[in-house]
Amino acid sequence: MLIIIFIITLSYVLLIGSFVIGFDKVPVLQLKDAVVTTKFSIVIPFRNEAENLPQLLKSIAQLEYPMPLFEILFVDDESTDNSVAIISDFVRQFKFVNISVVKNKRITNSPKKDAITKAIDLAKYDWIVTTDADCELPVYWLDVFDHAIRTTDAKMLVAPVTFNLANSFFERFQLLDILSLQGATIGGFGVGKPFLCNGANLAYTKDIFRSLNGFDGNTDIASGDDIFMLEKAVKRDQSAVLYVKHDQAIVTTTSQPNFKALKSQRVRWAAKTTHYKNAFGKLTGFLVLLMNSLLVCLPLLWLLQVISLKTLAYAFAVKCLIDFLLLFKSARFFGQERYLSSYFFSSLFYPFFNVYIAFTSLFKGYRWKDRAFMK
Repeated sequence: MLIIIFIITLSYVLLIGSFVIGFDKVPVLQLKDAVVTTKFSIVIPFRNEAENLPQLLKSIAQLEYPMPLFEILFVDDESTDNSVAIISDFVRQFKFVNISVVKNKRITNSPKKDAITKAIDLAKYDWIVTTDADCELPVYWLDVFDHAIRTTDAKMLVAPVTFNLANSFFERFQLLDILSLQGATIGGFGVGKPFLCNGANLAYTKDIFRSLNGFDGNTDIASGDDIFMLEKAVKRDQSAVLYVKHDQAIVTTTSQPNFKALKSQRVRWAAKTTHYKNAFGKLTGFLVLLMNSLLVCLPLLWLLQVISLKTLAYAFAVKCLIDFLLLFKSARFFGQERYLSSYFFSSLFYPFFNVYIAFTSLFKGYRWKDRAFMK
């Protein structure tokens, strides 16, 4: 048993340790004064987002990028609230912003992928940027993308996402979780194994979207418009995929309001992992689940006197320390170090949460935007 514990723990340390090293290998983008030239079509699918749209629209109005160089395509996915009216009011107030609202046409099991595909067909410009209706955009967001495009040969840009508020322990728990995911995302790029991204802050060209046949092959899965596109792009030409590491590219979003919503979100995320084609992504998910499962089982093994309390403590301490190294780097980049004070208590709960979500995703569907989806 001790040998099994050692092998699992060592494998996990090597994995997360590689992300820690890889994190620093991804250079921070150095912006220089220059005339921006890239034209963007920003795609925002939405469904019943009346509560979140005002903040998003406010951040859109504050973008410093020249208005003639971008358009915004909102795709209404059968909203039943006053989301469309809120956008229309904004358009009347800020006529200088080029905004269109189009109706989604569902043709697959993935409404969001349908919405993005429809918007890309209508988009005027070659560079497509996707974000979500519950996000806030930094003022120099597009400027950073423009610089990355002009100074590299990238055809796809993966950019950072975090939560904007974390007042309660429940919110801080979610924030630390997304920071760890962002750390793994950046670390993956740093070791030459990109496997994660977030559709709330993603950009790619029409050409690469069409050459990869869009979302073909993944339309039976409701989510995954980001990860599956990344997998295709990396397989085609990894050198064309760039992580945009800059604090002015950070998009913020909101955490889930309660455990039921969080569970549904994480089951949705976990449900698509079985469809990953990226071997490194699969290995990462397996080792993370294996390590968390080990920590869930160790207290029982201690009670049954199969292992000593010292073994349990060592395994937990080793995981906490290596996780903290990655989390610290991520929190420092996002300017959210103040929330690390909740790390210890979060680390006690996380293994149980991770295992619960993983096994729930094997047997149950989930709800997303007031719709039920099967695994």
